[in-house]
Amino acid sequence: MDTFSSIWLFVLRAEFWIQFAFAFACLIVAVVAFIKCVPKNAQRFDIAFKRTKGFWLGMTGGAVVLALLGALGSTPFGLIFPVAAACMAMVYLTDVNPAVSE
Repeated sequence: MDTFSSIWLFVLRAEFWIQFAFAFACLIVAVVAFIKCVPKNAQRFDIAFKRTKGFWLGMTGGAVVLALLGALGSTPFGLIFPVAAACMAMVYLTDVNPAVSE
């Protein structure tokens, strides 16, 4: 029984650290998206036919909060929040940011 419990403890620790690393990576992506959104000119969003700058600041800021909650592990949705945050941030980084940067 002792070997089984030590293996189980190792698996639980490994799961925690893998989940934490994933949530931290999602947090970095969300912070990068927010930082890239802040200095953009608000008129560029209208010119590129994207939503307003306030909308994207809210989306990327919300992504930072969700990723932070996932990284801290303070919610029962430990893996869903960072995934949602990464999706929100990546939509901005891959679609909106190139359109408003030109």
